[in-house]
Amino acid sequence: MSSKRAQNESGDTDMKKKKKKRSSSSVETVELCGAVEEEEVKRAVKEAWSNKTHYSKGDLELDCHPFPHCIIKNFLSCQTFVENLQRELLELSFNEKSNDLYKFKQSDDLKKRKEPHIAAMRAALFGRFRSWLGDVLGVELEPTVDISCAKYEYTDVLLCHDDELEGRRVAFILYLVPPWQSSDGGTLDLYSTDSNFQPESIAKSLVPSWNTLVLFEVSPVSFHQVSEVLSQDKCRLSLSGWFHGHSLERLPRFKEPSILKHPHLPRDETVLFEWINPLYLDISYQEQIQTEFEDSSEIQLKDFLKEEKFREVSEALRQTHIQWMKTGPPNKRCYESASLDSLPECVNTCWELLRSEAFFLLLSNFTGLHLHYLCPKDEEDEETEKDNKEEGEVAGTSAESSSRAEADNGGKKISTPVCCGEVRRWSHGSYTLLHDAEAAQAEYALDLILPFGCTDWQKEFGGFTYYVANEEDEELLTVHPEDNSLALVYRDKETLKFVKHVNHKSTQVDSSTCNKFYDFSFVYYE
Repeated sequence: MSSKRAQNESGDTDMKKKKKKRSSSSVETVELCGAVEEEEVKRAVKEAWSNKTHYSKGDLELDCHPFPHCIIKNFLSCQTFVENLQRELLELSFNEKSNDLYKFKQSDDLKKRKEPHIAAMRAALFGRFRSWLGDVLGVELEPTVDISCAKYEYTDVLLCHDDELEGRRVAFILYLVPPWQSSDGGTLDLYSTDSNFQPESIAKSLVPSWNTLVLFEVSPVSFHQVSEVLSQDKCRLSLSGWFHGHSLERLPRFKEPSILKHPHLPRDETVLFEWINPLYLDISYQEQIQTEFEDSSEIQLKDFLKEEKFREVSEALRQTHIQWMKTGPPNKRCYESASLDSLPECVNTCWELLRSEAFFLLLSNFTGLHLHYLCPKDEEDEETEKDNKEEGEVAGTSAESSSRAEADNGGKKISTPVCCGEVRRWSHGSYTLLHDAEAAQAEYALDLILPFGCTDWQKEFGGFTYYVANEEDEELLTVHPEDNSLALVYRDKETLKFVKHVNHKSTQVDSSTCNKFYDFSFVYYE
């Protein structure tokens, strides 16, 4: 770059003239397909879009299921132009993009790129085509340019979302891909919605096709995803962005029912001696754990359960009679949760261990949190308690523990520590996402994760738990699944978590027992 700049500044008039002449001759133009140019077709598409009916003519198709979207094949009329556009795009610099929702490579915004074919494509989209689209929708679309290039390669994915953001009116994608089949993945999946306008299931999958444009109105029900690319040797290249205009009316966000929280089960310390590695029941070692936890707000306790108990639960979790239920909706989560009624006896006993009064007290000793009335309170906590309003008891607390707690607290009612939890199964396609409701309901809490069946699980498979600061991409902590390693993480109201999408690499292992794993996931509240 520096050598070129030096030549241009050398004062050579002939060179300047030649460069100017060459640059002016490199201006490209692009012709759109005939369907977009025909007035009759435009009127028909406008009527069909307004009435939400199907319309098709030649290379153009409008389908309104599960929400209105338009597919235009052979969108650019000149094959040579398309090939040159693809070449210019592949020569761009791409940035790795990865968070809870997606993993792919993306270029910088293309609104100022000077490459002749990129510039011509941008001018056509946000010039003639924007005018055509505005007429079809009967709205005035703004001249705002919002366009970039994306490369999806093996295991790249963009999970379920609706694209809603202030000002976005129509989303578009132009595919520049090699011959592509549904078995290659990378399909554009459109979701149906339920009575609460939440995504339910994939209603239609569009396979990427060379020089095909897909567009749809951004709306409260425009849930879609780019399915994981399964081909190891193909690149899903596309131009995508949004036309801006007055947003469609937004529906009130559906609020999921609050997760039920339960007080501890009345089980004494006998259950701890039966199940837990004796090392963790030693008082002096518990003090060491608490010191380390208070410094970092997280800890992993390896070989937590007795080996024979861990092995028994691991084998039982693979039993076929356990009823696994898919947990959604897909714009928030996708994994399997066990029906508690179907758990084998040893798995159910392990579940009860993690909900027992004795275990609440053990967690208090590990963390210094007030998860049991016997946990001593410091002066700061006592001052805070005076300032807070009294909270009622949670139904179901053992009468004996409650009365003892009240006696130790001068007869005054106190809040009762509670928890919620589930037994989960993780396999290809599983994930959880960050979402607005989670941020709004964030509380101080202690997370517990106890994994099973992940001896050969590798980091590149996904399935690990990320902790991030709210509204930031900064990673605070990653918890990798590790057999019989109890992870404890204390999070404040500004800390959120998600489980990274389990990708196709997890299915490529030799043993069928290694392509999935299980965990007990609990959250405890003081």
